[in-house]
Amino acid sequence: MFRRLSIAAGCLVAFTAVFSASGGDAPGIKVDKDKKTITIDAKVAARKLEHLKGEIYPLEVIATLPHPKGKKAHETIVTVDVTPSLVHKAIESLGLKAGAPVLGESKEPPQGPEFDVFLEIVGEDGEPKKVSIDKCMVDRKTGKAFPKTVKWRFTGSKMVQPDPNKKDLAYGADESGTLMVIFPVADATVMQTNLTMEFEKYMKLETNPKVLPKEGTPVKLILQSIGK
Repeated sequence: MFRRLSIAAGCLVAFTAVFSASGGDAPGIKVDKDKKTITIDAKVAARKLEHLKGEIYPLEVIATLPHPKGKKAHETIVTVDVTPSLVHKAIESLGLKAGAPVLGESKEPPQGPEFDVFLEIVGEDGEPKKVSIDKCMVDRKTGKAFPKTVKWRFTGSKMVQPDPNKKDLAYGADESGTLMVIFPVADATVMQTNLTMEFEKYMKLETNPKVLPKEGTPVKLILQSIGK
């Protein structure tokens, strides 16, 4: 019991250090407390990365840091340049608390406040339009859209020990570069869906070219709290 309490205390100290060091509002993140939204500068990600010799992997995440900082930059819809822990802090500024992430074949669903997720894209008329994230993905084989009923939760990230020779802990998502995962392929992230790994076996996802602009195009990633 004492060991568990010590670990929890260590995590709390590490979280405090990460967020205290961040200061005020971060570049690339806009908080609107009235609309309960977090808006993040992003770009449509490349689906072919040179170091992978052109192989295209199915989507497993929504947003990461670019390669090489983003460990899953080859499986994402958009890339962002903001540190995941700063997104965590921005969400907390809405008065919300992170839940708990899961990893792999967990029987427990991820916990945390629920969000809707959108991309803001500039349309052909030059005006921005907000598109639900489910419309940005399709099944590779069938072309069917991603289920709109999937829920997004603010889980927060597990803490990690970057240097095995030091006791210092770090916000795991900052180390992985992963902001949002579709399946529980990582718990070093900020947000997860309610999908289990069972869905990953059958849902091989690709970006929807009918909705998304060309790779490299600036867009906005919008996280909107749907809680009270």
